[in-house]
Amino acid sequence: MIKFDNIAFKYSENGQDILHDVNFTLKRGSYHFLSGQSGSGKTSLMSLMYLGHMPTSGQITMFGKKVNMLERDELSKLRQNIGVMFQDFRLLNHLSTFDNVALPLRISNRPEKEVKDHVNELIDWVGLGKHKTDLPPTLSGGQQQRIAIARAVIARPKLLLADEPTGNLDDKIGFRLMGLFEQLNRMGTTIVIATHNQKIIEQFGHPCLSLVDGTLEASPSNKIAQKIRNVF
Repeated sequence: MIKFDNIAFKYSENGQDILHDVNFTLKRGSYHFLSGQSGSGKTSLMSLMYLGHMPTSGQITMFGKKVNMLERDELSKLRQNIGVMFQDFRLLNHLSTFDNVALPLRISNRPEKEVKDHVNELIDWVGLGKHKTDLPPTLSGGQQQRIAIARAVIARPKLLLADEPTGNLDDKIGFRLMGLFEQLNRMGTTIVIATHNQKIIEQFGHPCLSLVDGTLEASPSNKIAQKIRNVF
């Protein structure tokens, strides 16, 4: 699904490397956490994975294609396989809750009846059924985060990337969200979640990739909290 070979990345030609000598392979259908202290490069690494930036050096392969070699329209097609939940949400403030969530389905030209059925169901599931016509600026941070989550998963992407997805959620909603990720993963979605929440990492027992000063270190699977996993 994803292969990084000797990746380095910096935002400007004269800037310092944010990432350097990053090498890893994620298999299709795998589930990984990505951890690291603030400033370690988590967000930059996620940006490379959702094709928001290209590496300064090295080779990225995704879905069997060397992305460094692709034209813009080919990159756009690849991005349609990726669901992204950004830490800053990146909602379209002029669109309603419904239309923000529906956007990935409409981009892929799904029938409008299918769009309505799937979007309404998911919005109800994340607890925003009374806010389908509301604009994001009128909602709380936690509500906006739930819109971002629903938008990221609505098209059942092949790859789901989530940057601190439980940061503004209460424990109940956060627990339900992690259950949704578990279900998507069992259906075949490859998942990478960037988080500094060690409790979540320990509870859900998936391998953790750890960034330290811009270099990636792999750690073995964490101890599984089976009583939690069995719920799903």
